[in-house]
Amino acid sequence: MAYIALYRKWRPKTFGDVKGQDAIVKTLQNQIAGNRIGHAYLFCGSRGTGKTTLAKIFAKAVNCENPVNGCACGECETCRSIEEGRSTNVIEIDAASNNGVDNIREIRDEVQYRPASGRYRVYIIDEVHNISNAAFNAMLKTLEEPPEYVIFILATTEPHAIPVTVLSRCQRFDFHRITPADMVERLHELMEGEGIRAEEAALNYIARKADGAMRDAISLFDQSVSAMPGEVLRFEDVLKILGTVNSAVLSRYFRAVLNGDVNDALALIEELRNEGRDLGQFVVDLIWYLRNLLVLMTSDATAEDLEISREDWARLAEEGQLTGPEELMDLIRSYSALAGDLRTTADKRVLLEVATIQAARPRTGESRNDVASRLTALERRVDRLIRNGIPAAAPQAAQPAEKTAGAGSAQPEASPDQEVVRLSPAQWEDLQLIRSHWSELLSGMDYPSAQLLRRSRLEPLDGGVLRVVFPDIFTANMVKSFGALPRLEELVASKYQKTIRFDLRTARRSEPEPVYITDEELSHINMKIETDTED
Repeated sequence: MAYIALYRKWRPKTFGDVKGQDAIVKTLQNQIAGNRIGHAYLFCGSRGTGKTTLAKIFAKAVNCENPVNGCACGECETCRSIEEGRSTNVIEIDAASNNGVDNIREIRDEVQYRPASGRYRVYIIDEVHNISNAAFNAMLKTLEEPPEYVIFILATTEPHAIPVTVLSRCQRFDFHRITPADMVERLHELMEGEGIRAEEAALNYIARKADGAMRDAISLFDQSVSAMPGEVLRFEDVLKILGTVNSAVLSRYFRAVLNGDVNDALALIEELRNEGRDLGQFVVDLIWYLRNLLVLMTSDATAEDLEISREDWARLAEEGQLTGPEELMDLIRSYSALAGDLRTTADKRVLLEVATIQAARPRTGESRNDVASRLTALERRVDRLIRNGIPAAAPQAAQPAEKTAGAGSAQPEASPDQEVVRLSPAQWEDLQLIRSHWSELLSGMDYPSAQLLRRSRLEPLDGGVLRVVFPDIFTANMVKSFGALPRLEELVASKYQKTIRFDLRTARRSEPEPVYITDEELSHINMKIETDTED
């Protein structure tokens, strides 16, 4: 006897076998038991949720010779003939290939004849959204007032594509995606009937992979079992057979991207390719991984809510400390676009590698979004360095005074292209105090703030204010976000009992550092200079 695929062999035969559509099943049973059967039904829902299966069960129940509480007995001749596909009372039509006006005219002519046996002639029209507008128009009158012995059941995955005139003539039932728990329950029934053994982790993964479609879950289970005959189906076996990866691999890739470790991320892609993994599926799995992480960070979702194991939930919770929602949303958008491109490309590896390099390296555009993304990514990476205990870079060898940069550096001598600025005694005192104690002040700051402030220089202003000048806007914005300047003011007040306020700005392109000087020093300089008015 030819092998029958498990999804066909284990297709539900009674209302009680249907999983995940309890409300619809109950309503249909009550209609049959109360003899309140409609003449036209519309079953809507994604693939594999039981639309056609429930339509056949309903057709069998309305024609059963000995129904029990709205359910077919399954033993009478009518039930057996429908189950075996030899009944003329149940007509299945594939609208994908029978969608013209002529096909509808044939139906319209056929409904004039009563069924040879049984109570109803049931027309199940699958993928009904494929019917042309002209064919729908030809069908309207029959659909609105069919003979009393005719029932139409229209099934579709795209109810929005059906004319309103048709929708208004049908009782609509929306089929929900099957939950992983219901899928696992059905797989257990199947395993018991077939004498198959499998790890619970393998069943849970197959259920999640099926994405709400019971038919897909059973097909994936059938595929996995066929590759491991007579053995216990294990989680790792399912991953290999389906060409997918576990969450630990996704975590490794994600962390490599976060840390800017292009080498490790590309090495992982090469490993997946050598193992024969589907890179397109890897990207889809990664998008869901990032989605779960985003939901976890922005809500109080539990492991059960995310349909993941507690170990995966703990891993996501740890990674939630390494990134932010904005960075995650950028990555999800980028990889979602990549997933679409991978469906039409011949070499998935190249596109994935390019996307990986782009994700791991900061963007270089000058738009506001690019600047904000670079700033956020840099903040996160500095924070990760601190959390991981990475030491600061080794100090460079001391440079001559005239070449040393930094807010705490010694005052360089004037060069011909530098501006010389005369300071009041109060300004000079504040500037020298902070410069002479700059290293000591930075030692009291948090690590990222101290590292950023080392790249700055000081600019004295009036009124006890020192302006901290940064080489670029990214550094300045990071200093703002870390709250470094208020902390600096607190340290100065605490250590030296002096109130100095700090402001910041970004240096202009190729802006030389001025030379600051007092009136006393000015009289000793043997060179012609231009002096600035006091600020």
